[in-house]
Amino acid sequence: MSPLNQLSACEIVQGITAGRFTAQAVTRACLDRIQERDGEVKAWAFIDQELALNQARAIDSSGAKGALAGVPLGIKDIFDTFDMPTDMGSPIYRNNRPFADASSVALARRAGAVILGKTITCEFAGLTPNVTRNPRDLDHSPGGSSSGSGAAVADGMCAVGYGTQTGGSVLRPASFCGVVGYKPTYNLIARGGIKFAAESRDTIGLLGRSVDDVDLVASVLIARSLTPRRDTPTRIGLCRTHLWDHALPESKYAVEDSAHRLEAAGAILRDVSLPESFSALAEARTIVNPVERARSMAHEWNTNRALISPGLTRQIEAGLSIPHSRYVASLKRMKECRDLIPAVFGDVDVLLVPCVTGEAPLGLQTTGDTRFQEFWTALHTPAITLPTHKGPKGLPIGIQLIGRLYDDETLLGIARWAAERLV
Repeated sequence: MSPLNQLSACEIVQGITAGRFTAQAVTRACLDRIQERDGEVKAWAFIDQELALNQARAIDSSGAKGALAGVPLGIKDIFDTFDMPTDMGSPIYRNNRPFADASSVALARRAGAVILGKTITCEFAGLTPNVTRNPRDLDHSPGGSSSGSGAAVADGMCAVGYGTQTGGSVLRPASFCGVVGYKPTYNLIARGGIKFAAESRDTIGLLGRSVDDVDLVASVLIARSLTPRRDTPTRIGLCRTHLWDHALPESKYAVEDSAHRLEAAGAILRDVSLPESFSALAEARTIVNPVERARSMAHEWNTNRALISPGLTRQIEAGLSIPHSRYVASLKRMKECRDLIPAVFGDVDVLLVPCVTGEAPLGLQTTGDTRFQEFWTALHTPAITLPTHKGPKGLPIGIQLIGRLYDDETLLGIARWAAERLV
């Protein structure tokens, strides 16, 4: 058996339920790994060992075991937690103690998960990098803004991490750190108790070591059954998108090699092109995100403007200057593109598209290019990245699969099928 901190969430639940090991043993193994590695990786904003162990003891002493029995979770530090601070990556909220858990945290607790601690986020889930480093190579970016969750899962510090995605803040850290990243259909997971960046786009997502793990946690948060295994032929649309020329050779190779291998495994491949109108989504983001960010940050702007980073300050200033008519026009443009999604898919089940420009960039000055993730975030479609390839420096490269709106189960089923043939 693998070390307890390296077990999947599904293996942890099975082992604890069967009495092969305890939640305390799993929690201690994760805490030991954090003690060993987090001085370098810097994935955690808050850890209280005794608090985590107390949760595990309660799970071990309970009769009935929940669906997430003993699964150690890392919670991005923009989610409220009643027993831990929520600092949001900003000195403005240092040692902020919320009264209640975010909805998604409360649901996981009820199902028996161990809330291990709070993971580092970029400032207010934006683009300003924090201190986290990539556990695959400490000199490279872990991505962001869910940087701590991606790094913690990749390094064996927790089984699953919570993230949020406004542009690419779940999928990019997952690809850069070499784990599975799942962004559900917009608003499928209840968002109560998180700090919004752009409310019309922010989506709670999950980072894990397998498709089964993110499916397990999502099933609890959405109150649905686990996704069944898929054995029927899969119809995949190979969609290079109008952004293809921005992809580096390693990312292009990951997509095209995956297409060839999945076709050889029995998938039916189709080339899919996007309407020209979709190219306007990038410009729409430059309108919608600043306006909604400025609204979300109204209190902080009024009271603690000097403690906001220069980059976020510029975004808020831009949002305050954008006319309402341009904001509404951008929202309408996004809605028009969403309405075309059924025609884009045609008879295919999922789209295979690039996830990232390339490997994690060298240095910690940037969290990477968002364009290949934010494009689909604006469309509200579910998306998942699988760690299928490596780049020229040996760092992970993920592919991205896109599902139809509200058809997350089909996406997860095909992603599991694809991962078994690619990863």
